[in-house]
Amino acid sequence: MGNIIKSYSESFALANAFTISRGTKTHAHVVRVEISDGAHTGQGECVPYGRYGESVESVIEQIASLPENVTRETLQNIMPAGAARNAVDCAFWDLEAKQADTPVWQLADLEEPTELTTAYTLSLEEPEKMRESAKANAFRPLLKLKLGTPNDIPRLEAVREGAPNSTIMVDANEGWEVPTLLDLQPALERIGVALIEQPLPEADDSALVGAGIGLPLCADESCHTSAGLKDLHGKYDVINIKLDKTGGLTEALKMKALAEDMGFKIFVGCMVGSSLGMAPATLVAQGASFVDLDGPLLLAEDRDHGLRYEGSTVFPPVSALWG
Repeated sequence: MGNIIKSYSESFALANAFTISRGTKTHAHVVRVEISDGAHTGQGECVPYGRYGESVESVIEQIASLPENVTRETLQNIMPAGAARNAVDCAFWDLEAKQADTPVWQLADLEEPTELTTAYTLSLEEPEKMRESAKANAFRPLLKLKLGTPNDIPRLEAVREGAPNSTIMVDANEGWEVPTLLDLQPALERIGVALIEQPLPEADDSALVGAGIGLPLCADESCHTSAGLKDLHGKYDVINIKLDKTGGLTEALKMKALAEDMGFKIFVGCMVGSSLGMAPATLVAQGASFVDLDGPLLLAEDRDHGLRYEGSTVFPPVSALWG
């Protein structure tokens, strides 16, 4: 008899409403997967994302369609990359760790993980409110701003005033065009922006070739799996690896290794979810140039045995959570 796979729809209230250029959310809607062999149970989490045509219902339906004899290895070929595969893949890793009484990092032949410094993301608000948010988080070494509006520079200036010593990254979530980016570039440089994440819509990436953008660019919505890396050369300097895009830890580790060989810098990010969704990503984030695993910090309440955060320092998961 094969493993028993179950999926559950769960919701976590956010501490505050969170806005990006596409809209506002007040809850993190996730799918949790359990895989049991009768003696051990592994779990994983994903965040279905409408931008990629996903919903909680569609993800649960995908998972329910898996054959009884599926394994983590066969999963990579029978289910496409995305949120559903992520939750199942990570649950398989957790199950294998429990079966072997060995942590995932050892099973994956990785170095033992250590603590990381994560970015903290500020919601897209009016400039004065963003200034206050930045001031409240000015102790954090790395802040990430959600932009992509006609009024971006006043927001950036407000955040810099509120947090004069923090490194700043910006994420336009596909909200700009090349002329906008070029117009904003002098101000971005003056304010000291270290990275621009996904400035253009995915379909317009080719416009970045030869555009003369002087700041590091990071692919997010344009970057899903290792198969697509070759199309990002000459357009982006950094790739954002999110397990909900790669379809799990298995592909994420493969993608990271290939991207580093190709000369890309690594950014490890997340959707807004609980510590269960972040835990596998802490393994991928070891040695990354940029880490953005702040999802649990945005929640009103996290899971039991959640990741430990001290300021912007996040520690590896305990086995009671994952891995």
